[in-house]
Amino acid sequence: MARGEVTGKKPAPTADAPKYQRKPKSVDPNALALSIKAFCVLHAISEDQFYKMKREGWGPTTMKVGSRTLISRESAQRWRVEREAAAIEAA
Repeated sequence: MARGEVTGKKPAPTADAPKYQRKPKSVDPNALALSIKAFCVLHAISEDQFYKMKREGWGPTTMKVGSRTLISRESAQRWRVEREAAAIEAA
């Protein structure tokens, strides 16, 4: 059997070879500060939605630590309370 580099085809997987599985994104919900990516994972929103919220002025307050942008646990809590209040007003 010719090698894949010669034929241009991938070799057939063997039955005992494990298939690649991605690890689910895991974030510590008890962290004192969250990265933007971690915040988005915990709140089930996309990063695009996060930046849209920031542009429109209803996103959480962020802080710069060196070159990183983080969101404190307290800021995330305030943001959730504000979102709940806005949902009640809209209803």
